[in-house]
Amino acid sequence: MILLADTNAVQETVKEISNFQKFIEKSGPSVIAFGIRVLLALLAFFVGHQLIKWVRRLVRASMERANSDTGARQFVDSLLKFGLHILLIMFIANQLGVESTSTAALIASGGVAVSLALQGSLSNLAGGVLILLLKPFVVGDYIMEDAHGNEGTVKEIQIFYTKLATLDNKTIVIPNGTLANTSLTNVTDKDYRQLDLKIDISYDADLKKAKRLLEGILLEDSCVIQEMAHNVFVDNLGESSVVLGVRAWVRTEEYWPTRWRMLETIKLTMDENEIEIPFKQLKIHVGNI
Repeated sequence: MILLADTNAVQETVKEISNFQKFIEKSGPSVIAFGIRVLLALLAFFVGHQLIKWVRRLVRASMERANSDTGARQFVDSLLKFGLHILLIMFIANQLGVESTSTAALIASGGVAVSLALQGSLSNLAGGVLILLLKPFVVGDYIMEDAHGNEGTVKEIQIFYTKLATLDNKTIVIPNGTLANTSLTNVTDKDYRQLDLKIDISYDADLKKAKRLLEGILLEDSCVIQEMAHNVFVDNLGESSVVLGVRAWVRTEEYWPTRWRMLETIKLTMDENEIEIPFKQLKIHVGNI
């Protein structure tokens, strides 16, 4: 009985080996051909990827020679990268035996679903196009976005997102759709910016002397543009102080250093001339009961 069982096992093994050999003889050429197509597809992807990089470099160089806007160069580059890779994948799929008509039908049938799923991305793409056409800001501008209070220097304008760098070197990524559909402030759009300071002095202080000191500070500061209007005035009579206004014009890139330096100079000058800058206070007069 044991010998009969061993004989049956050997016969089954021989039969399986024979079937495998027949499968190889029958399917071997097609398997080899498919493998060759896969290798060629991988080669095509590698060559196509390098070609796309070359085209992108060529377009970037051409736009740089034409002095195109940095944001436009970044947008076109990301658009080329995205679009050309899709075309490359479609070409490779066609080479692997997927018919172009089937690919087109698949894209058409999936277009609605994809558009519904990517409503936000399509909105961001449209927003990127609007930003490039209308130019509310360009790379290098400092902007403040009102919807969420984000602000920073524009570093990149891509097809879906814009990247900002904050003063403390953080990166903020904002969808282009948000920037295109909300109000924003472009701080550095103009060459000059008005410096507007409010200085509180005591009601007991010499008002005219304080104004003369502030006017002297404006005249002595090298960053204040003397050819443009600047003045010192009483802005408000507050509860605890007389509020003096100081207005002058400076170059946009010098705004913050000038503001910080001038505030320090004003404080030291007021202290030297015994003009009090009071804190908020409440005086209570108690009469006889």
